[in-house]
Amino acid sequence: MKAFTWLLLVVPSILSASSFSFSPQPASKKIATTATDLSKIPVVICPGFGNDAIDYLNPLDQGEEYGFVNALIKRGFNPDLITVLPLKRYEWIRVAGGLFDIPNFYTMTCTPEGLGYGWYIKRLRRTIEEVHQKSGGERCLLVGHSAGGWLARACLGDGSWNVEQLNSNDVEISEDNTTRAADRVRALITMGAVHKQPEKEFEATCVTRGALKYLNSEYPGAFLANEGISYVSVGGDAIVGKEKQQQKAAADDDVEKIGSEQVNTVYKDRGEGSASSVAYTSYAAVSGIGELTGDGVVPLEWTLLEGSKTIVLDGVLHSINEAGTTLPTDKWYGADAQVDRWLPEALKEAGIRVDGNKNDKQSNIFDSIQKMLSFED
Repeated sequence: MKAFTWLLLVVPSILSASSFSFSPQPASKKIATTATDLSKIPVVICPGFGNDAIDYLNPLDQGEEYGFVNALIKRGFNPDLITVLPLKRYEWIRVAGGLFDIPNFYTMTCTPEGLGYGWYIKRLRRTIEEVHQKSGGERCLLVGHSAGGWLARACLGDGSWNVEQLNSNDVEISEDNTTRAADRVRALITMGAVHKQPEKEFEATCVTRGALKYLNSEYPGAFLANEGISYVSVGGDAIVGKEKQQQKAAADDDVEKIGSEQVNTVYKDRGEGSASSVAYTSYAAVSGIGELTGDGVVPLEWTLLEGSKTIVLDGVLHSINEAGTTLPTDKWYGADAQVDRWLPEALKEAGIRVDGNKNDKQSNIFDSIQKMLSFED
């Protein structure tokens, strides 16, 4: 019951958990990763639990200029090569299909490709294949937000690229069983994803019902790094979780990690306490421990994937909205004001050398055009 309460609290912007057990990574020849032109590199964005593709294009109907996709375009990516996984919000009800995954759902032994999440993974693989062909054979940047982060890892799996699963009326795929995930994906960048399961004594509360535990057991950490896929995990350090009765006793060094006055007023009026107490509930559901720091939904430590390039962002929140509200924020990972805090490092890790002056100039021109249009309105 607690798990379902947590889901209602944080939609649209979350999910789930897992553990690390490390096994030898598959040995393979590493693919060269050097690139310089962002306009030729395709990007596939993997939405988080409860999110719709529109959230990354026109968040909360604020206008496309506020979207994560627009922020990438401003920095030199080709809009024709940026794809958000086609996904409607109502489709997440399909996760409930896991209830019929008997006995796995009830024994906490679900797998990522089971009834609960398999539909997402298959769609993501098809989308990656489509983008690969559209770009003329370029490897993509896979950007996974929230649950989209661990689901993207599951999509990469053991590195095999099963063409039988990808075949559809819309995609022509050569029957080449030597193709690997690393032939399609240059790097996986996760934002606010959960990469650990709850602490052992709380494992039974994991809302993935074992799917993430399986993922981390079979394909732990940066599993395909040896094959040429770069891994970057980005986590926010914005809100310290505190139970309601602990609010007044908060430490002085945590005073800035309590959320905005506006959102705290909303939570207070709804009887939920504050951003800190809401975060406490969410962190406890994810990790089993509420008194941690994180992005307001996922504890910081849980967002950092073992073996990846890790980037910690002070003050950055989990999603397009303040957790559990419809209040928009420019402090989330994909906001224009935050992207430059992690993207350059992520591109460097992916072996992409960018002409900073060129992209700064493109961004400035883009901003000038938008301002001119707003004046005309």
